[in-house]
Amino acid sequence: MFIKFNSSFKPHIVGMKIFVSNLFNPGMAVPALKVSLLIGYVLFRINHGVSLYGGKMTAQRWVSVLLSYLVPYLVSINGRSASKQYT
Repeated sequence: MFIKFNSSFKPHIVGMKIFVSNLFNPGMAVPALKVSLLIGYVLFRINHGVSLYGGKMTAQRWVSVLLSYLVPYLVSINGRSASKQYT
């Protein structure tokens, strides 16, 4: 059984290609990295500050720290990609 896509699916593929190309575009990545560092730091201090200073950081917490920085980066890139795509 084959999945048949209608023509409305193509804009999503194009949008995803633009998003992925913007992940490493310096014009998009540098501002997104600044946002990620600021927001990630705030999230890190709120969510893991006590554990870090108490010496109770586990591997699971470090994965969560990584996500605290990665998610704001991806959201910033997505916002910038969407604003450029629709303007």
